[in-house]
Amino acid sequence: MLVVSSCARADTIVLKNGRRIQAADVTQDADHVIYQTPAGQLSIPKSIVARIEHDSFSYSSAASRAGSEPPVSAPQIDPVAGYEDVAHLAVHDDAVDYAYMAHLESDARSGSAPAVAKLAAAHYVAAQFLLGKGNTDSAIDQYRQALVFAPDNVGLLLNLAVLYLRESEFTTALDPLERARRVSPDSADVAKLMGWAYYGANKMDQAVAEWKRAQHLRPDPDVEQALEKAERDKAEEESYREGETAHFDLKYYGGANPDLARGILRALEDDFRDLESQLDYTPHEPIAVILYTEQAFGDITRAPGWVGALNDGRLRIPVQGLTDVTPDLARVLKHELTHSFVGQKSHGRAPTWLQEGIAQWMEGRRSASVAGALLEAGSQGAAPPLASMEGSWMGLSGNSAAFAYAWSLAVVESMIDAGGVSDISRLLDRIATSTSTESALRETLRLSYDDLQQQTIAYLKRAYLR
Repeated sequence: MLVVSSCARADTIVLKNGRRIQAADVTQDADHVIYQTPAGQLSIPKSIVARIEHDSFSYSSAASRAGSEPPVSAPQIDPVAGYEDVAHLAVHDDAVDYAYMAHLESDARSGSAPAVAKLAAAHYVAAQFLLGKGNTDSAIDQYRQALVFAPDNVGLLLNLAVLYLRESEFTTALDPLERARRVSPDSADVAKLMGWAYYGANKMDQAVAEWKRAQHLRPDPDVEQALEKAERDKAEEESYREGETAHFDLKYYGGANPDLARGILRALEDDFRDLESQLDYTPHEPIAVILYTEQAFGDITRAPGWVGALNDGRLRIPVQGLTDVTPDLARVLKHELTHSFVGQKSHGRAPTWLQEGIAQWMEGRRSASVAGALLEAGSQGAAPPLASMEGSWMGLSGNSAAFAYAWSLAVVESMIDAGGVSDISRLLDRIATSTSTESALRETLRLSYDDLQQQTIAYLKRAYLR
């Protein structure tokens, strides 16, 4: 990663008075923008800075890995009564015994309470097995079948709701949760999950109310943290204007130009159709988009200084000073929207290197300007192992993040060069059900991580160093 330091190009600090400062290694603290010049390290008050423009080797948008995870964890739900009695009969030899399930269903149609309970337990066993195999759709189907015979079983209702929530089907999840509340009105688990559903559906008032209810019923540090974040969002957005289209719910601060908001929605709808076609996927729910001032963006996201936009389930984008959709803003919009598609298509399992590589490629970024530096790192064995780039990058320094983004883009470029975007689409589908990213890579593209690294180096030489 040291290669980055020697080849990083200048960023541009744009002041509110229009002056532009060329600088390197730009960082920020609470009050100042700090940067390197030939005269040494200098700093200026953040209050006089309009924005920071990054060159092609610095990256200003990011997906928060934490954001691709749920805002709260799923509650621990006890197995359905009778689980132990049917577990080894409903699933054995690494498969669901559907003949046994049909026999139980025939018995349950008599209305016998023990037979109904046994069938519900068997469907629960099958759902858990299928979920462990990565087959979420079939697991959902098993829970729904169980609920035909045991419609008031709170455990089944909550398990079904959790799967819908993990699939980002927030509105759909509310149905089993409302049924569970009618059965168990004082359940902290129901309130916890309803908060998650409302938060994902961009309904902050209801999310805050549900998480407060959950805390009153049973204090939970997980809910406390989610509630604090939701309250920050709610307080910030109370005076925001709103707009919506078929696929987006937009909120924007009062000082933003309404024409800008409309232009952003038009651009996002165009991007939605393009991504839908390329990735062969359609998100289930409208996607929330929040347009901030620079200060509000920093206060709300609490992201590192090098992050200029964020997708944590909601597209959070600072637009202060803009009056229309500039080429730079258009790229950010496409980048952040790509994260929503990739995250949902992979069921939240796509590693950060793949998320960021695809998002950059979709926004139109290519590796031409940094191919030499990447090849130097690769030839010296200094390219980061992909396994080390699967988790969050939010703790990386600016230079390390720059290299991580650049290498991820090159890797994805090499994959698309070899097999087209369809290979990326197939890989994301497989990641959603596989035990690991590398396993999915082997199963779809017949490549290990080491093979992919070597493929990337060969691609960079062939494409850019002729």
